[in-house]
Amino acid sequence: MSYSVGQVAGFAGVTVRTLHHYDEIGLLVPGERSTAGHRRYGDADLERLQRILFHRELGFPLDEVAALLDDPEADPRAHLRRQHELLTARIEKLRKMAAAVEHAMEARRMGIDLTPGERFEVFGDKDPEQYAEEAEQRWGGTEAYAESQRRAARYTKADWQRMKAEADDWSARYAALVTAAEPAAGERAMDMAEEHRRHISAWFYDCPPEMHRCLAAMYVSDERFKAFYDSVAPGLAEHLKEAIEANAARLTG
Repeated sequence: MSYSVGQVAGFAGVTVRTLHHYDEIGLLVPGERSTAGHRRYGDADLERLQRILFHRELGFPLDEVAALLDDPEADPRAHLRRQHELLTARIEKLRKMAAAVEHAMEARRMGIDLTPGERFEVFGDKDPEQYAEEAEQRWGGTEAYAESQRRAARYTKADWQRMKAEADDWSARYAALVTAAEPAAGERAMDMAEEHRRHISAWFYDCPPEMHRCLAAMYVSDERFKAFYDSVAPGLAEHLKEAIEANAARLTG
């Protein structure tokens, strides 16, 4: 069976122009032509295209891709293994970047645009700006950061006081839950973890369960956040992490 250039473009998620270019430079010359002279691609062509796209996604220039694919000494299995290693490394790098963005966004959740006197009045001796500069330097171009900034810019002193009152009320209730030795995977703890997630979404940025799960890991891995939560009640950071993970599993199945 063979396929037209339009069909292959649809399969591969590339443009017809791209396939024409690959043909013109000899990178992917279709194995057949119709009686009218139109390009027709067979299974071997599709396999080569897949390998081309793998290499292109990994940043290889097209001339290097051609050299790799046309090397008679090359072992296709070795190339696939190498591609798998490179893709796995890229996935891990992106995962770490995503976690760092979430980390910065949670840090920004403590940031406000009040005068020093108003900050002291609203937040006492806890400085909510302590992570703001770091967050802006590292992730100022992200949409999540922009959304947090847009919302925060609209808040008045009364808004921040209301937000802090909600957070303080939640903290007191969660501290009581921890002190009472309620299980982290229990219904009450999961309900409070869900309240915590919704508080973030309502005030700062959309926080779906998976993002909340990443934040939970940060609450125990980052000493600054761990100290913040454990100052509310000893062991609260770890307890909250487990409750968030249980709640995320409940929500996502």
